[in-house]
Amino acid sequence: MEVTISLPEDISESLQGQWGNVSRHALETIAVEGYRTGALTETQVRRLLGLETRFEVHALLKEHKVPLHYTQADLEEDLASHRSLGILPG
Repeated sequence: MEVTISLPEDISESLQGQWGNVSRHALETIAVEGYRTGALTETQVRRLLGLETRFEVHALLKEHKVPLHYTQADLEEDLASHRSLGILPG
């Protein structure tokens, strides 16, 4: 899907002065709000914004004061991974 937004020139200039890249800012806003409301997963946010790692997603979410969706199942999976890698004792 492609979304186009038409802005009056004065508004566009004001936003560019405040945000720089208005298109990127709008895309990040959609991604962050999508994650905050549960419409998007962390992986979808990463793909949408072309970020390389989940840590970049975490930084973006932190910047926007959006908590991570981290469940007990996520914790158990991370602990199991750490144990299999030898980071934590079995």
